[in-house]
Amino acid sequence: MTTAPARTLAPSVVHRVVHRVGAAVESRWTVPLAAVLVVLLRLPGLSRPVRADEAGFLLVARSWDPSPDSVYGRYFVDRPPLLIEVFRLSDLLGGPLFIRVLGALAAALLVVAAARTARLVAGERAAGWVAVAVAAMSANTLIDAVAVKGELLGVPFVMAGCWLSLLALRRDSAALAFLAGVLACTAVGFKQNLAGGLAFAGALLLASLLTRAVAPGTFARLALAGLAGAATPVAATVAWAWTQGVRLDVLWYAVYGFRSDAAVALAGEATGEPATRLATLVLSAVGAGMLLIVAGFVVHVRGEWAGDPALTAATATLVLFDVTALVLGGSFWRDYLLALLPATALCAALLVRHGSRRGLRMRAVILGAAASTVVCLLGWVVIQASGLQEFDEVRTGQAVGRAAAPGDTMVVFGGRADLQLASGMASPYEHLWSLPMRTLDPDLADLGAVVAGPERPTWIVEWVDFTTWSPAGGAALADLVGSEYVAHGAGCGDEGRTVWLLRGVERPAVAPDCG
Repeated sequence: MTTAPARTLAPSVVHRVVHRVGAAVESRWTVPLAAVLVVLLRLPGLSRPVRADEAGFLLVARSWDPSPDSVYGRYFVDRPPLLIEVFRLSDLLGGPLFIRVLGALAAALLVVAAARTARLVAGERAAGWVAVAVAAMSANTLIDAVAVKGELLGVPFVMAGCWLSLLALRRDSAALAFLAGVLACTAVGFKQNLAGGLAFAGALLLASLLTRAVAPGTFARLALAGLAGAATPVAATVAWAWTQGVRLDVLWYAVYGFRSDAAVALAGEATGEPATRLATLVLSAVGAGMLLIVAGFVVHVRGEWAGDPALTAATATLVLFDVTALVLGGSFWRDYLLALLPATALCAALLVRHGSRRGLRMRAVILGAAASTVVCLLGWVVIQASGLQEFDEVRTGQAVGRAAAPGDTMVVFGGRADLQLASGMASPYEHLWSLPMRTLDPDLADLGAVVAGPERPTWIVEWVDFTTWSPAGGAALADLVGSEYVAHGAGCGDEGRTVWLLRGVERPAVAPDCG
């Protein structure tokens, strides 16, 4: 007789909590407050040093010198020129960390665009819930609340492209379809796999045609306008390459061709580390609430199809495209989840609009996502305040920089561009990341030629063992370094992080303050 109340207690408590909080979330002030709050929650990242990818993009931007055989000149990076240009301008405006201000503003724009989209497809009440969900996940330290890369800068354009695609279809507006194409393709300029806005728009139009929601003439007019819009950023990039003298095949390889070669290189390596990162990524997606929202959409996809087949098909296409792009990338870093935020916002909008249990559960998940962000941020603050966060790369780079003389150069083996940036020295080796090195210089012959050549670096930091990725090539490199350099200190962190100095060169000892 006492078991029935126990079974219904939890749902009733959840219902009451969601109902009470819902009045506040559905306020007209929720969207602007969420946009402001996500900026404030990301700004503490300004107190942390530049991270590896940010540092790499900065170094590429600072030395940018395009030529027929190289998009960027001194260094190679497999990213589109728009991203590097944004880092260059950000550095000019406010220095290395100003990109994080731009990242916080990008997160705010994403919140607003997601709320606009939710309002269009699910009504005013859904806009607040989606704004809370997107703001929470954009600032959750389980994903990344500090560093800024192409994903965070590009997803507002994906989201805005989805919104304008829906609006263009509803208003039968070729002008809006053109603008949607421009924005959706601009996202690709920040990271080449951020083409979800284009996939969403194409699926939306095609599904609307197949379900006879639009006439063939309308379909053709909007599709042509969208394609023309998408072609605009592409044409601008090609024009830039032409004016700078960069060959188009060189540009294509840097943006897309390299990824195929990198996938082959990753597939040939041991799977332990990527598998561990994949498990961490999945757990992070669960803890931040993202996977629960997307899974809710998948579970209820048939019901959503019955209500709006074209929108459901487009949302499913976006989810499938983004997940496939993440998996094919092969690296599984946690911040890659940011690319799934537009798809997550659409899934949340479709489910949260319902007054049934489906909607109640989605609203509860969104509140859980917000709670997760608060708890994780508090934990992050405690870790930072207690000094438990290690900055081994930056401290090592600063120590080598203090010991260096003007004109010295340095190579970091292991791809730590943050260490390189902190040292203040340039590298005579073109690879600042380990993946391009493992892909384009797998036997380390190019690095060996640099070490033995006339532009050999003054310093080499063996951040990981020379034989980590190429036993034979690494052993040959180790022998070469041992004959041409002397151990002159050690970096912070793991043992064996030797700092090598060119023989015959006198410099002060390297003594990093490792805390």
